[in-house]
Amino acid sequence: MPLLSDNPIFYPALLIAALLLIFKGGTRGRLCAIMLLLVIAIGDGVICKSLKDAFARPRPFNLFPEANLLLGKGGSGSMPSSHAANWFSAVVVVFIFYRRSWRFMLPLAFLVAFSRVYNGVHYPGDVMVGALLGVTYAAGIVFGLDLLWDRIGRRWFPLWWTKLPSLRMARTQSGAQLSVESPPATLDQHWLRLGYIFIFVLFAVRLGYLAAGKIQLSEDEAYQWLWSKHLALSYFSKPPMIAYLQFLGTSLFGDTELGVRFFSPVIAAAMALLILHFISREVNSRVGFIAVLIISTAPLLAVGSTLMTIDPPLVLFWTAAMFAGWRAMGVQSQSADAQLNRSAGKSSTALWCLAGLCLGLSFLSKYAAFFQIICWGIFFVLWKPARVHLRTPGPYLALLIFALCTVPVILWNAQNGWITAHHVADNAGRTDAWTPTLRYLWDFLGSQAALLNPVFFIAMLWAMFAFWKRERRNPVLLFFFSMGAPVFLGYAMFTAYKRVFPNWIAPAIVPLFLLMIIYWHKRWQQGAKWVKPVLISGIVIGAVLIVVIHDTNLIGKVAKQMLPPAKDPLRRVRAWDTTAEAVGAEREKLLAEGKPVFIIGPHYGLVGEISFYLPEAKAAVQGNEPLVYYMSADKPQNQFFFWPEYRYREHRQGENAIFVQELNLKNPVPSPLPERVQDEFRSVEDLGIREIRYRDGRIFRVVQLFACRDLQ
Repeated sequence: MPLLSDNPIFYPALLIAALLLIFKGGTRGRLCAIMLLLVIAIGDGVICKSLKDAFARPRPFNLFPEANLLLGKGGSGSMPSSHAANWFSAVVVVFIFYRRSWRFMLPLAFLVAFSRVYNGVHYPGDVMVGALLGVTYAAGIVFGLDLLWDRIGRRWFPLWWTKLPSLRMARTQSGAQLSVESPPATLDQHWLRLGYIFIFVLFAVRLGYLAAGKIQLSEDEAYQWLWSKHLALSYFSKPPMIAYLQFLGTSLFGDTELGVRFFSPVIAAAMALLILHFISREVNSRVGFIAVLIISTAPLLAVGSTLMTIDPPLVLFWTAAMFAGWRAMGVQSQSADAQLNRSAGKSSTALWCLAGLCLGLSFLSKYAAFFQIICWGIFFVLWKPARVHLRTPGPYLALLIFALCTVPVILWNAQNGWITAHHVADNAGRTDAWTPTLRYLWDFLGSQAALLNPVFFIAMLWAMFAFWKRERRNPVLLFFFSMGAPVFLGYAMFTAYKRVFPNWIAPAIVPLFLLMIIYWHKRWQQGAKWVKPVLISGIVIGAVLIVVIHDTNLIGKVAKQMLPPAKDPLRRVRAWDTTAEAVGAEREKLLAEGKPVFIIGPHYGLVGEISFYLPEAKAAVQGNEPLVYYMSADKPQNQFFFWPEYRYREHRQGENAIFVQELNLKNPVPSPLPERVQDEFRSVEDLGIREIRYRDGRIFRVVQLFACRDLQ
């Protein structure tokens, strides 16, 4: 019975079965695999989880110590049984495509359902409801999608619909006739429409993921949420775009995680539409759809579609400026196979102005946008026909508009001692003697391979150098090389001097991926048949990576062991509510002494997180009277220095405080209270350390608390 519920060979066997369906099962097998994936993802991840949370029914072992428990203790609710729902939904899906499958699938489903009761982890009612639920939603999803395909496919995808008029009856396809009122369509239009649907569905899934609250804010997001409460021309370390985007999002959805992050999926969808249209114009819509698939399965860009950092708007506006500039040069489509080394087309002043505006908005998102001007200079050097545009007003108007967009940042810095320039210079510099090293280069390449998808990273590097031999006279490939390679190669060389963070190359990803896609498409057209299986494997690997980084608990389900907290990519966006709760509990104890109590943190991210997740602190931020402060400093170290209300020594005289600092998770050795803070209070008391656990019991962070009494 334990083997039926928790078999170590189950997931490998499932993977083998899926591969057989996809590669050996033809159309029927692929549809069956897709339907199984959708049904189990929706049923287990949405329907069953929502019902478990709603019923909140304790497991048998939670209420009855004498329960004969033969498995580990699960942390979710008991009603309904997800195992039963998954197996009986799979029975229905496989039966629809393979009618004889019930002979072995149905007995297995009954045995698994019975084993959940026998093993002491479910009540009989749990598995009965789970089984009924699985049958119901599996049939509903499959028949609903089949009906949707009949309605939409007949009209939007008539060429594909004639070959596959029914998703359920894929095993007996004989073709279908279009009705006379069906509009004419081309295969290219089919791929374009499929791209629209894919982008819309992905956008809806991302919004649903954010609305479900599966992850909490990162430290930068929480810190920049505070910026959105203090709108300004610029900020200590970053331009103002991120603050205004968060301001708009929270104005629509309130001070919630969805409000803070709303524009991340919006930006990702907008960029996907730009890529789809551009590649459809330059090559064809099928390649455009593949480009969107590849961009969507790059983990680094996928993270930017859910987290609201400064990189998503930078990448969007960099890409938009790149496309607008290309169109401004009037270069004709490459799909006609015209002569590639031709003169540039007629310049468009309006499009040059649009490119300048997008470049300016990119700069207002992140200062790295300035590198795109260098990229444009390199392109003009490498492609002689483009230099004719330097004799037109367009490029100079673009530069003028870009310069105007820098005015807010310049004005703010002029008013604040050019602090951003000093900050950026300090980050770029070193305090120790420099010795050239390759150590950082290997770290850089390894992190990029993981975050850009190993298959696509290798294909991108190959294309970036190989196109010089085969396609260096192709202006669109040369253009994408110029827009991305200088950034990538520049940071790669910078690793000889200093460590480079993986996200620094973010604006180079889209142009280099588009270079890769167009290059390998041409190789495939020239007879390189191995390109297609490599593409499929890259998309599959990328999709798996993205699913895992959005829910790392899946690793525990497959490997039967959760990731160590220090290696869990989601640790930085989890357990902040319980961290704030622990701090708030100590504050309540100190309040009992009769004096007001505020909170001090030594890191801007920690201050932001507690401000967002401690209810009274969030209310104080909304009332413009903060409860959580960054420790005082004589010179600017972050944005708090520039906000008068965050100078607690001017507003909190005589009050008590809780000082909180995060310790190293691997080696949580208590640290003394910073001497500066200790001197500010009449007395201090070490309250010890608190282990902050995630809901599955893992320790996600360790904080040390101090009670500080009577601010002098």
